[in-house]
Amino acid sequence: MEYTMDVFFRQTWTDERLKFSGPTEILRLNNLMVSKIWTPDTFFRNGKKSIAHNMTTPNKLFRIMQNGTILYTMRLTINADCPMRLVNFPMDGHACPLKFGSYAYPKSEIIYTWKKGPLHSVEVPQESSSLLQYDLIGQTVSSETIKSNTGEYVIMTVYFHLQRKMGYFMIQIYTPCIMTVILSQVSFWINKESVPARTVFGITTVLTMTTLSISARHSLPKVSYATAMDWFIAVCFAFVFSALIEFAAVNYFTNLQTQRAMRKAARAAALAAALSAATVPAEDEIVSHSDSNCNLKKRINSITSQADQSPETSIISNSASQCQTVSVPPPAPPPPPPPIGGTSKIDQYSRILFPVAFAGFNLVYWVVYLSKDTMEFFEPTAMHLRNDHQSN
Repeated sequence: MEYTMDVFFRQTWTDERLKFSGPTEILRLNNLMVSKIWTPDTFFRNGKKSIAHNMTTPNKLFRIMQNGTILYTMRLTINADCPMRLVNFPMDGHACPLKFGSYAYPKSEIIYTWKKGPLHSVEVPQESSSLLQYDLIGQTVSSETIKSNTGEYVIMTVYFHLQRKMGYFMIQIYTPCIMTVILSQVSFWINKESVPARTVFGITTVLTMTTLSISARHSLPKVSYATAMDWFIAVCFAFVFSALIEFAAVNYFTNLQTQRAMRKAARAAALAAALSAATVPAEDEIVSHSDSNCNLKKRINSITSQADQSPETSIISNSASQCQTVSVPPPAPPPPPPPIGGTSKIDQYSRILFPVAFAGFNLVYWVVYLSKDTMEFFEPTAMHLRNDHQSN
């Protein structure tokens, strides 16, 4: 990663050859005189590109004191490299270094020191401490010596401690993800017979999470590891996808239960038909036997109709008049299988387990990332200096 900053770079050194005496204590010279004297060959080791401002004239200040002390100030815009490890993104903090030193003079010829000490040598105005995506929470300085083939060189380093702001990502990423997960869990309260509605809920939320994950990656460099936001989006996607799988399970078991009820009803209907077929012949025999008796009685009644009626024929006639054909009603059809309604037990459990699990995940996630120190350091000297500063 790179960062750009506008600085007033001040250097002070003593050249005994430039001592003078007179009424003027400070000799203020034009910047063109800088080329006439010796100046340090300072360069920025991690700088990508640096620009010296020349509008409307070169922004440089050159002064000589009576004791030979020289003050040389210039305004620069520096584009420097800042190594970042985005594991804790977007709750991450970074210590972006600015390294400078002599290009050609080794330690035996030139030594850099902080004139006002490590705490006051670097000053940042209050209006420059707030950025669009970061908050400048402080700066520390350090110095080190490196060895090369041409000798040992003193390297001065300033670390700018930047903490990323969370507002943009809360509005654009985290809040939509949380609302999408909650929306996917609303389907648990919809009737399981409403297959189109629950299917639309599941597919829409999955596609929404996919779109959010893609848009979140657009503002990040292509890193090979997962960031904190990637883990959050992945877990939210897992919850949304699990809600869709939960409805598939509910639909599968509901259809399985319906098929079992239909098979049970079919077996009951077959058993009732078999019992009805077994009872019909006996009933027919009873009816035919009754008919023969009635015919016999009617014949006897017709033969004796012209004779004098005796008490016995009168009894037979009365019995014949009371004889009727017995009809057995057909068996009732088997009742249809009861409808499989109500709420699935899977939905009942999901209404509790899914919200509780998601709330627990959010609690652990935010407590872990907001409570730990996410400031990244890449130099041991900076860490050592920061610890010394905190102890003081």
